[in-house]
Amino acid sequence: MASGGLQLLGFVLAFLGWIGIIISTALPQWKMASYAGDNIVTAQALYEGLWMSCAMQSTGQIQCKVYDSLLKLESTLQATRALMVAAIVVGLLAIFVAMIGMKCMKCMEDDQTKKMRMAVFGGVMFIVAGLAALVATSWYGNRVAQAFYDPYTPVNTRYEFGSALFIGWAAASLTLLGGAFLCCSCPRRETSYPPTRGYPKNASSTGKDYV
Repeated sequence: MASGGLQLLGFVLAFLGWIGIIISTALPQWKMASYAGDNIVTAQALYEGLWMSCAMQSTGQIQCKVYDSLLKLESTLQATRALMVAAIVVGLLAIFVAMIGMKCMKCMEDDQTKKMRMAVFGGVMFIVAGLAALVATSWYGNRVAQAFYDPYTPVNTRYEFGSALFIGWAAASLTLLGGAFLCCSCPRRETSYPPTRGYPKNASSTGKDYV
């Protein structure tokens, strides 16, 4: 029961992390315009994401523009896109694989060994998805920080971390943690030792002396 509870906990955490990766990928707030330093606070907030750039007016109206050409994008943005999409696809496959290996499911009940291996394999796939998302968000955040602290970057073009980046970090952590729990939920195989042979006991003396 303990391993089954750990397995269920790992699956729920990994599934929530996978949902967070999707939300982070779709949101346009990967970086937001910084008003620190000599910047003048304007009546609009600028955001940039993986797929579009948006401007939010002080009235609450949001205008977004999808990036026109894929080839004109920076290599960092293209690589981040690819890693996040790969994390979503691998996470989707991990959900189906892990569900087959869950103890609460009736699939493959005849072969418990293969069922446990499917759960562990699903956990490994969740870990791969979490690592892909973590690398993508960390790489993108590192580029944003480098541009912010670069003295040659104009003050009015500096950006800070957006909310989608923090969601991506949290989602990647949940996916990694859930995948690790799934991998640890497999019970250890007990070592079986051959039965010890009993030595024949000496016949108990009947009290009679034999000549």
